[in-house]
Amino acid sequence: MNLGRKIVLAWLLVLASAAGAMSHALEPGYLDLRQLTPETWQVFWRRPDVQGAPMDIDADLPETCTPRRGDAPKSDGYAWITGWVASCPDGIGGGIVSIPGLDAQRTDVLLRVQPLDEPVSTIRLTPGEPAYRLPETLSTGSVFLSYIGLGFDHILEGWDHLLFVFALLVLIRDPWRLVGAITAFTLAHSITLALAALGHVTVPGPPVEACIALSIVFLAVEILKHEDGAYRLSERAPWLVSFSFGLLHGLGFAGALTEIGLPQGDIPVALLAFNVGVELGQLTFVAAVLVAIGMIRRIVPGMVRSMREAHSPGTAMMGYAIGSVATFWLVDRVMGF
Repeated sequence: MNLGRKIVLAWLLVLASAAGAMSHALEPGYLDLRQLTPETWQVFWRRPDVQGAPMDIDADLPETCTPRRGDAPKSDGYAWITGWVASCPDGIGGGIVSIPGLDAQRTDVLLRVQPLDEPVSTIRLTPGEPAYRLPETLSTGSVFLSYIGLGFDHILEGWDHLLFVFALLVLIRDPWRLVGAITAFTLAHSITLALAALGHVTVPGPPVEACIALSIVFLAVEILKHEDGAYRLSERAPWLVSFSFGLLHGLGFAGALTEIGLPQGDIPVALLAFNVGVELGQLTFVAAVLVAIGMIRRIVPGMVRSMREAHSPGTAMMGYAIGSVATFWLVDRVMGF
C-alpha cells in the first residue's frame, strides 16, 4: 500500500471512530451557590452522566460551611443532581470551592455564585484547576472568560459540528466561496444561538440533533455528486446552504448553553463570550485542517489534487466516510426520540 492510500485510510479510520462515540463529549458539571440569608447558602450540584452513573467527581464547599457535601445524587434522566442548604456563619469570601476527582476527567465544572447584595459571578473549573478561592467580590470579567472557554470547548468536542465544517472544506473548491460559506454558517448559528438562549425560540432538542446529522448527510451526497466544471447549487452558492443549516446548528449550540445556564445580570456578556468561544474553536479547527492539508501536499505531491477530482477514489472514500458517520448519528438520534 503506497503512502497516499495509507493517509486516506488513516482519515477514514479517524472519521469512522467518531461513529462509535457520542456526537458531543460530556457536558460540563454545574455547581450553583445561591445565598438565602447572611449565613446560609442553597446548593445545587449537577454531575454529568457516564454510562448510567454519576461521574466520579464531587463538590466541596469552603471549610466554613456545614455540610460541605450533599447526599447521594439522583438522576433526572440526563445528569445526576444533589441539593442541600449549607450553613456558613463566617461567610464564603476567601474560602475554597473544589471539585475532587475533576483532575482525572475530560470535562469542566461551571461554578455560579449568587450573593444577596452583589452581582452574580461565574467561574470555570477545569481538570488543570479543579479548585477556586472565592474573592470578597467577583467580577464580570470572570464570567466572560469562563463562557469563552465553555464555547471553545463545546465546538471542539462537538463531532457533528466539526464534521459539518470539514465537509464544507472538502466540498467547496473555490477559496472565496469557502470563506463565504463559513461566514454564512457563523452568522446563522449566532442568530439562532442568541434567540434560543434568550427564550425567544423553543425547539425540542432531539429533532434538532437529528436534523444536524441530516445536514452532514446532505453535504456527503453533494461531495459524491460533484462534477468537474459543472457546479451544483451547493457549490455555486454555498452560503445559502451554510446559512440554512447554520440555523439548525445554532439551535444545537443553544441546547448546550441552556443546560449550562446564563448568569442573571450578566446574560449579554455570557452569551457574547460563549459565541466568541465557539467561533475561536471553529477557526482553530479550520486552521488545523488547512495545515494538515498543506503538510500532506508537501509529503505526497498530487495526492490532494487527485482527491479534489470528481469521482476519484479519494473523493469517493471521503464522501462515503463522512456520509456513513452522519447516517449512523441520524439513525441513532431518530431511534432515541
